[in-house]
Amino acid sequence: MKTIDELLSEGVAGKRVFVRADLNVPLSGAAITDDGRIRAVLPTVRALSEAGARVVVASHLGRPKGAPDPAFSLAPAAARLGELLAADVAFATDTVGESAGSTVAGLADGQVAVIENLRFNAGETSKDDAERGEFADRLAALADVYVGDGFGAVHRGHASVLDLPARLPHYAGHLIATEVGVLRKLTDDVKRPYVVVLGGAKVSDKLAVIDRLLGKADRLLIGGGMAYTFLKAKGYEVGRSLLQEDQIPAVQEYLERAEKNGVELVLPVDALVSGEFPDLKAGAATHPTTVAADAIPADRLGLDIGPESRKLYASKLADAATVFWNGPMGVFEHPDYAEGTKVVAQALIDSPGFTVVGGGDSAAAVRTLGFDEQAFGHISTGGGASLEYLEGKTLPGLAALED
Repeated sequence: MKTIDELLSEGVAGKRVFVRADLNVPLSGAAITDDGRIRAVLPTVRALSEAGARVVVASHLGRPKGAPDPAFSLAPAAARLGELLAADVAFATDTVGESAGSTVAGLADGQVAVIENLRFNAGETSKDDAERGEFADRLAALADVYVGDGFGAVHRGHASVLDLPARLPHYAGHLIATEVGVLRKLTDDVKRPYVVVLGGAKVSDKLAVIDRLLGKADRLLIGGGMAYTFLKAKGYEVGRSLLQEDQIPAVQEYLERAEKNGVELVLPVDALVSGEFPDLKAGAATHPTTVAADAIPADRLGLDIGPESRKLYASKLADAATVFWNGPMGVFEHPDYAEGTKVVAQALIDSPGFTVVGGGDSAAAVRTLGFDEQAFGHISTGGGASLEYLEGKTLPGLAALED
């Protein structure tokens, strides 16, 4: 795929450049609680602006139902982008209507505008090719060139990701070029030992990537809510812990395959348990107890890996040459259940190898728990996109940027 460096070498002064970014930031009311995704697109927007392009930034935010919804407005993201650029950023209050047209028409060379949430138009996410195409046609009228830089959305076959690049000269932005380069290090010529840490709530969300990694990784460390389905598959009592019973046969097959393939599949040996799921807003102490992973009481639920598991996981990461981590080890949002995730994050920092934090909740945990982002080899902006790439799937947004 062509990259933004090639576009810049061709010259962009005076051209309208449509940047499909990922500004899908978490909000508390109108306040942005994590601006990591906005910061991630800054190198592309800044480079285009400094080269004299008229930059039109577009993104989705949340899951509005194909119509305007003030709760999902991109206005806060546009304001934050302006603060980070130290420049005025114009904001269009629609996607392809009068406001978008006049806002883009009013841009001077080097200026930046953000148009409203793409998902306020039903054509963005439509499964009907014609409806998506019609929306893509209207978006294309706003620009001369397309730059894809929203890695967190490249696994979606949406109008601005899949259909719009076909209508304009298209290039990969700095972020997508970086993300793809990193993921190739996890799939092509991987340095070993290759250790993958998977956590999060549901094992069903990770089945395909586990299936793929059983032929790639040297070790798989399993934590989070999904670990209890693995423990149950081994015949252990898991009490009231999160459990997907319908996935037990698949998990049992994976356990057998891991042993057959010589892949070390590591499960928790102990867990922090409580009688109730904690109130994350109150943050009050819950006084958890530590129990062996094969002896969780029937009336308790596991909420984090225990102290012996933390030591075990850190030791399994100590000699890694390549690490991919996706998913927290417990309910890291509550201080009583954050230690497992903290230990894994610190073990990645201490590892001598190339470390990748696979977006989503893992990236949120790194920021929430106060780690220096620069201490990791790479923090991805797309959890779902990263996983699907590792599964070997064709990602629509990347395929659309290929010539």
